[in-house]
Amino acid sequence: MNTGLISSRYAKALLMLTQESGRGEQVCAQIGRLMEDSDHVPQQLEPDLEKLIALLKKNNRLDYLKSIFHCYTDMYYASANIVRARLVTAVPSPELEERISRLISKHRTCRIVVETRVDPAIVGGFILEFDDRLLDASVRRQIEILRTRFVEKNTRLV
Repeated sequence: MNTGLISSRYAKALLMLTQESGRGEQVCAQIGRLMEDSDHVPQQLEPDLEKLIALLKKNNRLDYLKSIFHCYTDMYYASANIVRARLVTAVPSPELEERISRLISKHRTCRIVVETRVDPAIVGGFILEFDDRLLDASVRRQIEILRTRFVEKNTRLV
């Protein structure tokens, strides 16, 4: 069975429901919080999410919930003309987040949502992902490139 097809159909149905109710942004925000911390489920879910979960229980499809959430988020952002960018930095950097948001908005006529994450393992620099593009300007990546070049040069000598 094609799990991608199942997930996208339920996500599309949820998108249509939220467009009718006008609560797409709230549902998308709650889905984002649920996906960040799946251990902490709020007491009160959005009514549209409650309907979805009831339907999934009825059809024995609760296993697809995470995939449906991913599909719905992508569909909602596309329908609302929102570009989502993911920024990973070694330390919190609101200035960099703002600069990247301004830079992307110069080339796009849509709303930009920058999701940030701090990962000290990248040592320094940043990793930016948006529109299926990846810009890895991290120190960790630069060290990996140097290591690879060093190994290649030294294996030729032997």
